[in-house]
Amino acid sequence: MSTNYKSFHEQSVKDPKGFWTEQAKLIDWHKPFEQVLDYSKPPFAKWFMGGQTNLCHNAVDRHLKDRAKQIALVAVSTETEQERAYTFEELHAEVNRMAGILQSNSVKKSDRVLIYMPMIAEACFAMLACARIGAIHSVVFGGFASHSLASRIEDAKPKMIITAEAGMRGGKAVPYKPLLDEAIALASFKPDKVLIVNRGLSEYTTVANRDLDYANERDKHLNTKVAVEWVDATHPSYILYTSGTTGKPKGVQRDTGGYAVALASSMRLIFGGNPGETMFTTSDIGWVVGHSYIIYGPLINGMATIMYEGTPLRPDAGIWWSLVEKYKVSVMFSAPTAVRVLKKQDPAFLSKYNLSTLRTLFLAGEPLDEPTASWIHDALKKPVVDNYWQTETGWPILAIQRGVEVMPHKFGSPGVPVYGYNMKLLDESTGAELGPDQKGVVAIEGPLPPGCMQTVWGDDQRFVKTYWETVPGKMVYSTFDWAIKDKDGYFFILGRTDDVINVAGHRLGTREIEESISSHANVAEVAVVGVEDQLKGQVAIAFVIAKDPAKLANMEAEVMKTVDSQLGAVARPARVYLVSALPKTRSGKIVRRALQAVAEGRDPGDISTMEDQSVLAQIKQVIGK
Repeated sequence: MSTNYKSFHEQSVKDPKGFWTEQAKLIDWHKPFEQVLDYSKPPFAKWFMGGQTNLCHNAVDRHLKDRAKQIALVAVSTETEQERAYTFEELHAEVNRMAGILQSNSVKKSDRVLIYMPMIAEACFAMLACARIGAIHSVVFGGFASHSLASRIEDAKPKMIITAEAGMRGGKAVPYKPLLDEAIALASFKPDKVLIVNRGLSEYTTVANRDLDYANERDKHLNTKVAVEWVDATHPSYILYTSGTTGKPKGVQRDTGGYAVALASSMRLIFGGNPGETMFTTSDIGWVVGHSYIIYGPLINGMATIMYEGTPLRPDAGIWWSLVEKYKVSVMFSAPTAVRVLKKQDPAFLSKYNLSTLRTLFLAGEPLDEPTASWIHDALKKPVVDNYWQTETGWPILAIQRGVEVMPHKFGSPGVPVYGYNMKLLDESTGAELGPDQKGVVAIEGPLPPGCMQTVWGDDQRFVKTYWETVPGKMVYSTFDWAIKDKDGYFFILGRTDDVINVAGHRLGTREIEESISSHANVAEVAVVGVEDQLKGQVAIAFVIAKDPAKLANMEAEVMKTVDSQLGAVARPARVYLVSALPKTRSGKIVRRALQAVAEGRDPGDISTMEDQSVLAQIKQVIGK
């Protein structure tokens, strides 16, 4: 294979069969594949047809021969002050116990298991145990409230739900069990069983004949050995829900074989991790980064991985760096927001620890601004590598692929197209391909490479309609992101073409937040926009017209509380402005870009289509801009 980026990328796009046959050697196959790619029904791509494999086998079992005693998983909680390292052998035993619990409660291949858990080791055991028996896991971020959780239960129809009674954040217990009980009550579909890891952080009530205690169940399966269920490469490994522009969340469905191969190759070619080393990804398993680069990617690559429960500032701003020193971390992956939080702390914390093992810091999840990138690069004196991707793709779309060729970085750019992705920058209204320095929508020509979403769970039509039919005259995958490309082929992401905002690396649909606010009894009309924020990248701001202006006394706090209880704190608007009118076009469409501009203190630009231009002046007054 070529080690020059250009020819390497070219080969991956022009000869995908030859290219991916080579990459497929990085994982174990129970049964070799007969066909690398079946693209007979575009846009549905089926990779490694006829092959059989298993994610859990590739992440755990295959390493027992050479590295049984090597650390595989480190679970650290600065919230509960607990820390435990598991070798591959110990991880294998725990995963078998969890798989035994699943099987004894009639969970089998293709059944869904919903995982609603904090960042604890048992969450990792649960994911791997599902993969081991061919069950399909759906992890829901622990910060989501009951309403969001109920819609996911409704859609995935899980046979079992695995949870903990509580998580912890900033020294306070965050109860999970009451939220889950409420979500099950709201959903018309009911799981057969709920397995609860009791951490002793909060009191909870159990439901007879449904709720099981993990510690009791584990005791029954201490010596259980569960055989690996070999599944077809195209068998769904998991469903992960992503916020969309419409209310109903989309279940991104991922395969098994393509995903394992994509992750194994990315660990070498993008992240540069080696077997026996440690990777520390400071995300959460509720997000795609947690699936790919806390759980599956590092373990498939024979690396130790760190699961961290806590903030970057507890007990102090040196906590992450102390873990880098202690566990000899070579690859670290975080988000720009976390770096901006650290930037405000005493710089001495960065020089206090021995960071000699750390080779590279990767950042993703939101645009990386130049001041943040320069500060952390100067502080660590290590390469800082941005990368750009989506829940839908499962692994990077744009990055500097240092395992192929170490290319120069350009601040503000996540890099160049990753191998396997045939990237185009297209004019949104004509579909024409654009040259350097022209703004267009980032699109990918099919087939999507291995590891990307197969479809929307239970809704092939929505998959085609949402992602493949938005650019006129072409069937291409739209990322819904604006970008420009420079003459050297580097992409610069400019923001979303739809109503999704990026708060500290978490994608939130403004429509979802609007729907939640609208449920407040005194809300007549609402518009939510994302505005620039120095710390979080973007925050949600809500503009609300009240039904009864006499009842405004605690309105802002009440609206925030409504969003908190329905969607969780992650979606809570930073401000709720009470206004008497919203800027609209003559046809009645809310001009959100004008609201956004006013909230950011910018000129709203051309407002000739607006019915009443004085509305903006009123809003400026309300927000004091």
